[in-house]
Amino acid sequence: MTRQSPIIATENDPRWAAVVARDPRADGQFVYAVKTTGIYCRPSSLARLPKPQNVEFFDTAEQAQAAGYRPSKRSAKDQSDVAAQHAATVAGACRQIETAENLPALSELADAAGLSSFHFHRVFKAVTGLTPKGYAAAHRSRRVRDRLADGSSVTDALYDAGFNSNSRFYEAADQLLGMKPGDYRAAGQNNEIRFAVGQCSLGAILVAQSERGVCAILLGDDPHQLVCDLQDKFRQATLIGADHSFEQLIAKVVGFIEAPAIGLDLPLDVRGTAFQERVWQALREIPVGSTASYAEIAQRIGAPKAFRAVAQACGANSLAVAIPCHRVVRSDGDLSGYRWGVERKRQLLDREAH
Repeated sequence: MTRQSPIIATENDPRWAAVVARDPRADGQFVYAVKTTGIYCRPSSLARLPKPQNVEFFDTAEQAQAAGYRPSKRSAKDQSDVAAQHAATVAGACRQIETAENLPALSELADAAGLSSFHFHRVFKAVTGLTPKGYAAAHRSRRVRDRLADGSSVTDALYDAGFNSNSRFYEAADQLLGMKPGDYRAAGQNNEIRFAVGQCSLGAILVAQSERGVCAILLGDDPHQLVCDLQDKFRQATLIGADHSFEQLIAKVVGFIEAPAIGLDLPLDVRGTAFQERVWQALREIPVGSTASYAEIAQRIGAPKAFRAVAQACGANSLAVAIPCHRVVRSDGDLSGYRWGVERKRQLLDREAH
């Protein structure tokens, strides 16, 4: 870590003014350290105010620690209180986004939260893992999906979700739904899914591909059950048995299972909620031969308390090995549940370790 040169406080420094005011809007923008005590605090800390000539400013707590300072005993309580405040603030902003006809401006959300736009944006992303705009898009996507699944017309669904025009909705529809809105409403009725079933050392394997990419890799003991599972996932899609060229694709997947070091680079048709897709992207970034805990994945996606939701997203993964949920283990290193069986998970990890 590069050591930052500290900035000495002066009475005219706006950061010192924030410390004197114990301004919570400055939390996350800097910390102040006290030379006479060797501790550092957040700007909103309730600790006794030091003399400005004894204060140094750092951009982050990590930089203060690298300079030899330690957090104050009050700092832990401050951090807990601030985290609770941030959670409540973001929950209120989420409700504001969800109930608004149009996405409120960032400044409007920040004003309602009593924070600067910069700090609000930073806090919102730290708590949810999404920007306010990204959260609004995910919420709108969920509303569209729910309305179409309930049988609503495409027009009713798009206006209910906050799209002001057909053109804006259809521009975003492919990304939101993974297919045309009418096709989604009909459970994939006009989509063709090519698939093949084969055998590997882990048992039966099914690989399926849509126009967008590989949409399912399923493992199991019974090939017929795998086909039934695919039919359940794409209830009204047209399923087409594999030809010779497609069998080369399943051979590539089987080859990766047998020898993970060769890698697997396939175009994927990933369909999940915004949270699931963030988890699945984090899983794809775990190197072959490595593992991560559910808590670590939650930290990586910016939602440190969502480790249970991370586990649920792993269980919802329909792309075995391509999205390597088998590389996620418990914090103590033990293997936990795996959609295709813990023994298969153990074999995959043993092969990757070697």
